[in-house]
Amino acid sequence: MEPHGVGLLPTLVASLFVAFLAGMAARSARLSPVFGYLLAGVLLGPFTPGYSVDQAITNELAEIGVALLLFGVGLHFSFGDLLAVRRSAVPGALIQITIATAMGYFISTSIIGLPTNTGLIVGLSLAIASTAVATRALEERGQLAAPAGRIALGWLVAQDIVVILALTLVPVLAAGGAFEASDILIELGRAVLQFAGFVVIIVLVGRRAIPWVLGYVARIGSRELFTLAVIVIALGIAYGSAILFGTSIALAAFFAGVALGESDLSHQAAGEALPMQQVFAVLFFVSVGMLFDPMTLVRMPIEIAALLLAILVGTGLSTVIILLVFRAAPKTAALVGASFAQIGEFSFILTHQAVQHGLMDAAGRDLVLAVALIAIVLNPLMFPLAHRFAHSVARSKAFANLRRRRGGIAARRTMPYLADHAILVGHGRVGRTVGTALRAHGLNYIVIDSDRKLTEKLRAEGTRVVYGDATHEEVLAAALPQSARLIVVALPDAFQARQVISLARKFNPAIETVVRTHSEAEALYLAESGVGLAVIGEREIAVGMSDFALQRLGVGARDARTTVDRLRGGGPSDRAGE
Repeated sequence: MEPHGVGLLPTLVASLFVAFLAGMAARSARLSPVFGYLLAGVLLGPFTPGYSVDQAITNELAEIGVALLLFGVGLHFSFGDLLAVRRSAVPGALIQITIATAMGYFISTSIIGLPTNTGLIVGLSLAIASTAVATRALEERGQLAAPAGRIALGWLVAQDIVVILALTLVPVLAAGGAFEASDILIELGRAVLQFAGFVVIIVLVGRRAIPWVLGYVARIGSRELFTLAVIVIALGIAYGSAILFGTSIALAAFFAGVALGESDLSHQAAGEALPMQQVFAVLFFVSVGMLFDPMTLVRMPIEIAALLLAILVGTGLSTVIILLVFRAAPKTAALVGASFAQIGEFSFILTHQAVQHGLMDAAGRDLVLAVALIAIVLNPLMFPLAHRFAHSVARSKAFANLRRRRGGIAARRTMPYLADHAILVGHGRVGRTVGTALRAHGLNYIVIDSDRKLTEKLRAEGTRVVYGDATHEEVLAAALPQSARLIVVALPDAFQARQVISLARKFNPAIETVVRTHSEAEALYLAESGVGLAVIGEREIAVGMSDFALQRLGVGARDARTTVDRLRGGGPSDRAGE
């Protein structure tokens, strides 16, 4: 079937369906699902026989995926985190880009025989790691919020800025001698001013306007509108900034997330955006696979191997060494270096624009695409290799002396720490009573509630509170369950209560649990699941009324208590009336 006859719906359904099958197959073979998504793109692309989807539509859907992915990453970041790693990220990224570009240029011009301008484009395209692939790799290893993740994100921002400047020079290189040096400076100056204007607006306006708008929507109380507002903010700022300031959609979405990340709304926003982010991120990898012509492996195997070496050494290995020189821990250096040992979306944009301006032919673009695809597939294998290399280099005496003369890297966010506290999920009539009891004895607790007005009131009263739905991992994580002693789930919905308990045990298997429920069957299920206490509201009302009635009718306090304890234990008399 010809791709021009395929519309949005067939493209979306076919891409997700084939990606699902290929991802399951890859997982069954103990490979990363990313490999399956890339393979799905190859199967649906124009270079393999059979059904093909519309590549232009897939690329646009992939841009949505990258924007949402980077928006979610930005929600975990802050401007303080960017400033904390500036001393390592900015010079480190510039050194790494210079090394990788020089290697790519030398291989392209001296070994492959490409023209000078083409060699420069190829070299620069090999120096810029894929933000989507790098953040995905770090997130899968739980390192996105760790020092490795913070250094990597700061480094990626510096790389993105270089790409923006490089894109402005493509027309200059294509014009040859038609441009004067002053013209080049004017183009670079315009790009710098556009980016500076974007950052100023985000920092001065976005940090206040974005949380205010989302907070207003949250107070309305509609979850659908809140989710829609999150997506509109992410994509609207990304697309609008790309049009007005010339920034990449991914970079603009990242800064939008950073602006919102300093608000207490960020946890719920991340939870709402996550499902769409994951789906569209899959489409990004499918779109990459569609660009790959398998015959390129047959036509240019030596060229591919040479450029692949430039990526692994010039981008991955050089990053490890640079970070070790900056006194990063060997584990941190290895994680960042391995995650950077690949190229992706910005390389595709750069080569595509070079082809449009006549700086590169289609064969050169296919060569870069082939190298990118192989590097992404091989990326998971780079982590153990980088780990061993970093530790072996760090143990050498010469390198140890060099590191002692350098300053350390500040990459850790100062987080408020709380231990042995209780997490109170839901602050209605039940939760409020429990909170009052805990506060009366000076016990530390954190409230999680999805009522925005209520959370603002509690925060004004000095209560530690997290706004959002506790069934979202992002929201529950903000209450520090890994160091909590107890979680009290005062939600009326049984299914939500089960989800919260499951998530809490994922963070902390030893955490004690108290759950509110409304049926014997649910209480029995929770008890069998290891819940410390399942309280049936109606039973407790009946028990309290029975205790009062017995004592008022002359039954002794001890006998009344014995009867009440038997009722609370769920004996036959308790079930008879059901």
